Order: sequence, then C-alpha cells, then structure tokens
Amino acid sequence: MAEYVLAIDQGTTSTRAILFDQRLNVFGVEQREFPQHFPRSGWVEHDPEDIWSSTLEVCRNLMRLRDVSPSNIASIGITNQRETTVVWDRETGTPIHPAIVWQDRRTADTCSALKGAGHELFVASKTGLLLDPYFSATKIAWILDHVEGARESANAGKLAFGTIDTFLMWRLTEGRVHATDATNASRTMLFDIHKGAWSDELLEIFNIPASILPDVQDTAHYYGDTRAGMFGSPIPITSVVGDQQAAMVGQACFTPGMMKSTYGTGCFALLNTGSEAIRSENRLLTTIAYQLDGERTYALEGSIFVAGAAVQWLRDELGLIADAAESGELAALADDQQSVYLVPAFVGMGAPYWDAECRGAIFGLTRGTGSRELAKAALDSVCFQTRDLLEAMQRDWGQASNTVLRVDGGMAASDWTMQRLADILPALVERPKNAETTALGAAYLAGMKVGFYPGIEEFSKTWKCDRRYEPLLDEAIREQKYAGWKDAVGRTLSR
Repeated sequence: MAEYVLAIDQGTTSTRAILFDQRLNVFGVEQREFPQHFPRSGWVEHDPEDIWSSTLEVCRNLMRLRDVSPSNIASIGITNQRETTVVWDRETGTPIHPAIVWQDRRTADTCSALKGAGHELFVASKTGLLLDPYFSATKIAWILDHVEGARESANAGKLAFGTIDTFLMWRLTEGRVHATDATNASRTMLFDIHKGAWSDELLEIFNIPASILPDVQDTAHYYGDTRAGMFGSPIPITSVVGDQQAAMVGQACFTPGMMKSTYGTGCFALLNTGSEAIRSENRLLTTIAYQLDGERTYALEGSIFVAGAAVQWLRDELGLIADAAESGELAALADDQQSVYLVPAFVGMGAPYWDAECRGAIFGLTRGTGSRELAKAALDSVCFQTRDLLEAMQRDWGQASNTVLRVDGGMAASDWTMQRLADILPALVERPKNAETTALGAAYLAGMKVGFYPGIEEFSKTWKCDRRYEPLLDEAIREQKYAGWKDAVGRTLSR
C-alpha cells in the first residue's frame, strides 16, 4: 500500500531525496554533495554522471534505510536547478559535454552580439526573459558549435537536450521519456510562454534544431514509470517543476498577489500574477509559475545574486563569525546611530539593476564601526535588495501593493533578519513550519496527480505559519535608511 511520495531535489551543489507521508510530514531525507568544476574564469560545469549517480544513490539509500519498498511509494516528484544544460546521445544516453551550469557566463559575448543584432525585445516579448547567458539557449548553441560533429548529429536527430529534470527522467525511464514541464521550458529562452509551445522564431535566432527538444507537459503529469531495475519495481513519475516554482507551490502561493522569497546563497522572489503574464518594465523576469490541466499561471521573478553569501563572506573571508547563525545575534548588538551600508556586488548586481560590472563597496564607516555594524550591514543588504524587488514588482503590477511575503531558506531561520525584513519592506513576513518548501512543492504536485494528496484549496489550508513578523520600525527612519541604500547602490553601478 502506498504510504509516501518521493521527492528528488536536484540542486546546484547537492542532490537530495525526501520521503513525505500522507500528512505531508518528512519521513526521511538523504543528501549527497557533488563537485562543481570551473575550467576557466566565468565557466561553471557539472559532470552529468555525478548528478545521475548521486540521484540514484540518495533514492536507494533512503528507501533502504527507511525500509520503504517501491510499492509503498505512490509517485515521484522531481524538482531541479533550472537553466543548467545537458546534451546527450539519444542512442547511448551519454552526454557529449559536461553540463553547463546556470551560473556559467561563457556565452556573454554571444548574448551581446544578439542584442547588437536587435533581438533583445523580441526574445523578451516571447519568453519573458532578458537576453543573458543565465538561460539555456546560448548554452545549447555553444555545445553544438564546440563539440566536434555535434551540430551535424543534432541536425540528424541523434542528440537530445534537457535541463536536469529531463536528463534524470531519460535515465530513470531508460530513454523512454524525453520530456519536461512548462516551468523548466520557460527558462530555456526557446519557449513562447504565451502560446505554451517551443518557438520556431527563437530556434532560428539561436540556431538550434527542433529535433533536440523535449516534449513539454503539465507540471503535474504522468510522465512514465521508472524502469524496474532502478528501485526493484516501477514507480510513476508524476511531477516535474523548477526549484523556485516548487518553493512557490510548497508555500501555497496559489492566489494572485501572493509572494515567496527563498533566501539561500542568493535570493529568488516570485510573485503570483495569475493567468496574466505581466511584461516587466523594471527588468524583472516573467515566468511560468506552474501549469495544471493545460492552464498556465504566471509569476514575476526577481533574483538577488548575494544574500546568504554576504554572511558567508563575513565568516570565511573576514573571520568575524564562526557560524552563519551568529550574524543575527551580532547585528542585534550594533550601534543604531551608525548608518553603515554594504553593497554586496561581489558578482555584479541582479534584479532590478542587472549590472554585471559593478562591484561591492562599504559606505558610512567610522572609527567606531566594528564587527557588529558590519554584520548588521550584511543582513540589511538582503532586506534592502528584497525591497528593491518588491517595489519593482509593485510598479509592474499594482495589485502587489498589499503583499504578504512567505519566506524560506537558511536565512529565514534568523528571527532578527526576518523582523528587519518586515521593517524595511514594510510588509507582513511569514515563515512556515515546514522548512522543506522546495521538495514539498514537488512532492505535493506528484501526490495530487495520483490522488494521494488533496486539491489546491485543501492543500492551502495545511500550510502552517511558524512565526509572523509585522513592521515595527518608524516610517521616517525606514525611509531614511532606504534612501541611504539607494544612494550607496548608485555609487557602485557601472552605468
């Protein structure tokens, strides 16, 4: 009898397998890290075989350690790092090149050339994305152009492309399924998010043959069964969803105007805009939040490159703290009379600035500035950047004015930081009891598809708040502090 749903959470630095019971509680977790490779400056790669072996290992280990057989698992849901690109041989299933990771910047010149040729507005109108190396299209073209014989093989229909979800499904089904879902397709820069189909015009712009592409299905969909040899007997795969969209589902942000923000190394904020794909005038991304029964729900997305990484910098480079958790405790002791600003542009600034050339800076230092004030400035920078995103979203979509922000990720555990976030926005901030929001989103969609979990309305009622933070800071002080932040950022921008 089925008692669990298995979520595969394939991330940038590790792969996890999580079992959820029928009450959506975590029954067991297994995790394995794998290496990233940096062959040249700006290049970031994974070995797809590392991703595959880690996936197989964590799933098998979890089932063995928890004494769970395939018959106990109702279905599998997959959530994944999104834009990372793999191209493999259809006959052998062997990748022809290392996976090019979403962080990789090797195709920056290609993107500049495409902008120079006047393609930027057209790409944005079809995909909701900026013409940037971040996304999959230019990565695919690079592989086809730099691996000997690859383009000829692709034109002959001998190669397959996929984001990581697609590659895992191909392997789990032994090549019987070549598919993805609408959320992952919407991050390739080849998918018309309004029509819900691959775009011939975009394929022509990026010089990519259609034969290489996977089928695109609903986010909750019966994709196929794992082969019997994988886990002992077949298990249906019934959900695929990009990691940030999965967190949105796990946070039960199903109503237009609801917003989630995930605070990891960086920060990804998504605002549900319902059936309307809002074209951003403030350099945000328009993306598909999920697609169910053929109906697409859209979101505005903003990315902050440095969130938790600012705290890691305090720990690893400055040695001001021994553990990330100490940052909030230290910040709470800071001198409030000092206005110290850290602009954490270690790799440029993300949304809404999108300035790859600007670099980090600290403003407002005095002789009395110490570790407490620097810790506070680092955490403040996350809060200020989130406000940048929220204000951009409000300018793009007026209905975002009364947004409640649901938070997850490592930084969300800090009470000081979350209260500061509510104060700076200003907005109500809610932290859920279940911290596994990304895996939960994938598991819920998979379980819902097979009737193991209830519909969206009932699921939304199961979401429980661990703690709610209301704005307490005086408005005049808040606006003064935010004005100081905007001034500091303005001084670092390259243009």
